[in-house]
Amino acid sequence: MTRHFLRDDDLSQAEQSAILDLAEQMKADRWGAKPLAGPQSVAVIFDKSSTRTRVSFHVGISDLGGSPLIISTANSQLGGKETPTDTARVLERMVSAIVWRTYGQAGLEEMAANTSVPVVNALSDDFHPCQLLADLLTIREHRGTLAGQTVAFVGDGASNMAQSYLLAGATAGMHVRVAAPSAFSPAADVVSDAERRAAETGGSVLVVTDPVAAVAGADVVVTDTWVSMGKEDEKQARLDTFNGYRVDDAMMAHAADDAVFMHCLPADRGFEVTAEVIDGPRSIIWDEAENRLHAQKALLAWLLAANATGAPATGAPVTGATATGAPATGTPAMTSAPATA
Repeated sequence: MTRHFLRDDDLSQAEQSAILDLAEQMKADRWGAKPLAGPQSVAVIFDKSSTRTRVSFHVGISDLGGSPLIISTANSQLGGKETPTDTARVLERMVSAIVWRTYGQAGLEEMAANTSVPVVNALSDDFHPCQLLADLLTIREHRGTLAGQTVAFVGDGASNMAQSYLLAGATAGMHVRVAAPSAFSPAADVVSDAERRAAETGGSVLVVTDPVAAVAGADVVVTDTWVSMGKEDEKQARLDTFNGYRVDDAMMAHAADDAVFMHCLPADRGFEVTAEVIDGPRSIIWDEAENRLHAQKALLAWLLAANATGAPATGAPVTGATATGAPATGTPAMTSAPATA
C-alpha cells in the first residue's frame, strides 16, 4: 500500500518522531542527503498562492538532488476539465511524488486513492500537516521534548492549523488546548480522532471558548490569521468575532514564564497578534518558517524510502544515492509494517 501524508494522524507517534529525527539530521547536514538524485522529479501543485510552501518545497527538493516541477492549476488541466484521478494517473508515470496545496481535502484523497506515488498535503482547508511537522520540530528544538508539553491554539478553531494541531499534537503526546468562539469550533470528528490518538500517546485534548483558560500555564502559544484565503468576504464579521482572541502581552502573561510564541505566517499584525508579541523575545516564528524546509525534506525522504519496500523507515539518516536515484547505504532501515492511521 502506498504511504501518503494527507492529514497529521497518517503517522503514528513513532513515525512522526522518526521524521523529526531525520529532519534534525538533515538540518545539521543540509547538503548530505540526496535520495532524489538522478534527478527524480516531484510535482508541486498550487491552487492557492504561497511564499513559504513554494520556496521550501522547491529548495528542499533541489537540496535532495531532485527536480521540482512547479504547477499552477490555473495553467493546467487539473484546474479545468481533468479530474484529480486522471491527473494522478498521468503524473505517477513521470514523477516520484506529488505535493498539492489546494482547497478541498476530498481532492487530495481522490488523488491519493488513484496513484502509486506518495501524495503530500501541502495545505487544504481542513489540515496543514507539513506546517505541523515544522512546528513540532521547532518546539522540540526550543523545549527539548514534545510529550507532555502544553500547547494553546487561540483563534479560529475550525481552521486547518487548529485541526492539525489537535491531530499532530495528540500524536506527539502533547496536551493540546484550542480556544475559539463556539461558532468556530474544530470539527467534531477531528476532535474525536485527536482524543483517540491522545489516549494512545498520553496526551490530551481540550476545546474551550475562553482564551485565558487555554493559555494558562501553556508552554507554547499559537495563533493564525483570522481571515484565511477564500474567506476575505467575511473579514469584518470575523474581526468582530475574534476580537477577544488577540495574542498580546496581556494574553502571553497567562502562559508559563518561559513560554514561546508561534505563528505559521503570513500574519495580520495588530489583528490576531500584536507586534510586541510577534517581534518579541518569546517569538520563534523565524525558526518555525525555516523548519518547513528541513521537515519537508525529511518527510519526502521518509515517504520515498517507506514506499520503496512497503514499510515505514526508522528515521536513520539518508546519506547518499546511487546513480539511478535509489537511496544508497544510508537509506533508512525498514522495520515494521505501515501504520493504518
